[in-house]
Amino acid sequence: MRALKKVLIANRGEIAVRVIRTCQEMGIATVAVYSELDREALHVRLADEAYALGGQSAAESYLNTEAIVRAIELSGADAVHPGYGFFSENTDFARAITERGVTFIGPPPEAIEVMGDKISSRLAAEAAGVSGVPGRSEVLVDAAEVVAFGEAVGWPVAIKAAYGGGGRGMKVVHSPEEAAEALESAQREAVASFGRGECYLERYLTWPRHIEMQIMADTHGNVVWLGERDCSAQRRHQKLIEESPAPNFPDEVRQRMGEAAVRVSRACGYVNAGTVEFLFQDGEFYFLEMNTRLQVEHPVTEYVTGLDLVEWQIRVANGEPLGFTQETVRHDGHAIEVRINAENPAGGRFSPSPGTLTTLRAPAGPGVRLDAGYEAGDTVSQYYDNLIAKLIVWGPDRERARRRLLRAIGETRIEGVATTLPADEIILNDPHFIEGTHSTRWVEESLDFSGVSSPASANTPESELVRRDVTAEVNGRRVAVSVWLPDVAATLSTPVKKRRDHHASLASSGSGTVIAPMQGTIVKVSVSEGQSVAVGDTVVVLEAMKMENALTAERAGTVTRVAVSAGDSVNSGDVMVTIE
Repeated sequence: MRALKKVLIANRGEIAVRVIRTCQEMGIATVAVYSELDREALHVRLADEAYALGGQSAAESYLNTEAIVRAIELSGADAVHPGYGFFSENTDFARAITERGVTFIGPPPEAIEVMGDKISSRLAAEAAGVSGVPGRSEVLVDAAEVVAFGEAVGWPVAIKAAYGGGGRGMKVVHSPEEAAEALESAQREAVASFGRGECYLERYLTWPRHIEMQIMADTHGNVVWLGERDCSAQRRHQKLIEESPAPNFPDEVRQRMGEAAVRVSRACGYVNAGTVEFLFQDGEFYFLEMNTRLQVEHPVTEYVTGLDLVEWQIRVANGEPLGFTQETVRHDGHAIEVRINAENPAGGRFSPSPGTLTTLRAPAGPGVRLDAGYEAGDTVSQYYDNLIAKLIVWGPDRERARRRLLRAIGETRIEGVATTLPADEIILNDPHFIEGTHSTRWVEESLDFSGVSSPASANTPESELVRRDVTAEVNGRRVAVSVWLPDVAATLSTPVKKRRDHHASLASSGSGTVIAPMQGTIVKVSVSEGQSVAVGDTVVVLEAMKMENALTAERAGTVTRVAVSAGDSVNSGDVMVTIE
């Protein structure tokens, strides 16, 4: 058996840091890759080697197969860990790696092809005797299909990205009038996040819980389920809080769901870590999808089982059999995770909040873990996912874990950007969460965030002459050097196609001026000069941190000025549309 010696992590942020740390503990050398904006990122600083991909956006860098392959060749890496997101569920990328004789730390391309495509995964699950959420198992061609499906099964319905997950490329459609816009938006998000825009349809359940099963499979025919995670606390169909075990979850259903997850995994010849996701409602569960990768929330499973899932990913990829069986997997206590995203939850809007972290103080104490992709001084860019860190705690039971998590949140200090932590406190203190009666629609439909504020702090520049550790690139390889420069607070600015007027003071309730609430890219302008609009009409769609944000008119009137076009980059406070 040939032991892996050098792993390239084809990702960024906290998951790249997470993989690097386990590799270091296993004595395996690590290789980071980075975009132009990530030259000084934490994962780059921690890795043994780092190679430039070029570009700023995901498409130019972390979704650039040619650049990643070049980094593999230059570094001599004998394995690639894809993390999650980006290329983690991309069959073509997995094949591009394995065809070069490099180990892909994940499932075989054939399994990704079946399960990475959510449409074929539905068919595979049905063949394994596991029923899915009612829906259509074909790629959507046009909005008329959405309308026909909605009229047949009832509204609302869900449009979902066939090659993605994490809520990206998912849109809920409540009426025929929304179908065309929702399909267009879902396809754009899917392309931006996963490189492919195919979408499909499902019935949207009224009050479900999101329960998922962690599985691990080796090349020797062993498939084991490691327990479930409840991920029902969500906004924008993206998870905020995850826990294991699921509260108020019958053990009989747990066993059936675990066995169903194993059947689905065996049906596609699955190997390595994976997650089979289900929706649970009225005592019944429905197959949702299989994520052919490590999940963001994997640490809660690690806490209750005592297993390092990344270590076992690497061991399985190296050909080793699992060191445990279904009968020997232990479950101890309760673990809860909150995602710390760079978002402002004020008023329940959860608006992206890119910027530089002026302060990041981690909590401590027994049973507390912080998986972070940033340190103080690092910049959270508008071009990538807004996950800053994950705060995970363990307790001997759910209530003590919940109280420990609230204590740890109170110790956490992050300044420079707004975060979701204030919203997490509201969720954790709500009776429905405490009692375990919440659903995937509960956060957005039942909770009151009107009193929440999470302002970002301004950076304060200084002007002394100080030593700076910077990097140069030699044949694409990162090399660290030191220079003496004025200590001026560094800012990363993105190229702007056209400079826009900057009048942040014009934004107010009922204002006729629509301004950019954050740095981002215009993906669609929905109005033109001379057009009449009503209060609430969408005027501009702005993409920031891989999420689309529809900006609406606060005043009825006539559009007198449109200052942006699709593809333009804007800064916070830039005037986009004027209504009189």
